[in-house]
Amino acid sequence: MQALRRRKLPRRLRPSKSNISKLEHGRGSPSWGTLNKYATACGFRAKLEAVKDSRESA
Repeated sequence: MQALRRRKLPRRLRPSKSNISKLEHGRGSPSWGTLNKYATACGFRAKLEAVKDSRESA
């Protein structure tokens, strides 16, 4: 996935470099709304899907 770039995000979404780094490295805990805004700004659509855990024993 292409790295987020502050200058490419709309002005209203420009997060700090620290927050972008957290998202890119899986250390952030953004709200669903924030994820959706970032996805839209980057040309994506956010989607939440529940799937059966394949590690579950039968």
